[in-house]
Amino acid sequence: MGANKETLYLKVDRNTLAKDKNVKLSDVATLLCTDASITRQLKQLKIYSFSDAKDAPKDQEQVFSVMKLIEMIGQEYPNVEVNNIGEMDFVVEYKKNGEPAKWTQILKAAVLSIITFFGGAFTIMAFNNDVAVNDLFSKFYYQVMGTESNGFTELEIWYSIGLSVGVLLFFNHFGNKKITHDPTPVQVEMRKYEKDIDETFIETAERGGTSIDVD
Repeated sequence: MGANKETLYLKVDRNTLAKDKNVKLSDVATLLCTDASITRQLKQLKIYSFSDAKDAPKDQEQVFSVMKLIEMIGQEYPNVEVNNIGEMDFVVEYKKNGEPAKWTQILKAAVLSIITFFGGAFTIMAFNNDVAVNDLFSKFYYQVMGTESNGFTELEIWYSIGLSVGVLLFFNHFGNKKITHDPTPVQVEMRKYEKDIDETFIETAERGGTSIDVD
């Protein structure tokens, strides 16, 4: 009779930001095993080391196949059966200087806010001009009130208020508060963008043969 095999459940995230150049299994995966000692030991298993040399790139990425993790686990514990319930391929990122300074993040947020504000304002003005909203309001005001519009009437005021409220409701965000618990459209698009970036990293590494996989 052979020895009873322990089952290890492995859940790997698509993208992980490493805080240290020496990447451990616990940095990229969640582990679950009935034998707590196996889980404890495997969490400390080093799976990769990024270069910390002066000429090394500031931002480094490495693509892995989960098959490589299974192989490394098998070398440490041959009697452990690994059940992967996460990603098949994943990306590990490492920034040599850690997280950017707070003032840099504030500056980037300020610049982005200014670009978004003026870009959105220009888009709205261009749309209003394209569909001739001013002429439409003038004609509607004359039909209802029987007098010529001076260009600054109740229609323009309530249109501006309604437009502002509509933008707030659409983006589901005001200051530091969310109107509902649903993710905002910006958050949804950012997650889609991050997913596309990860998939591009993985496909590029696989085609270029730089992905870490089993032999």
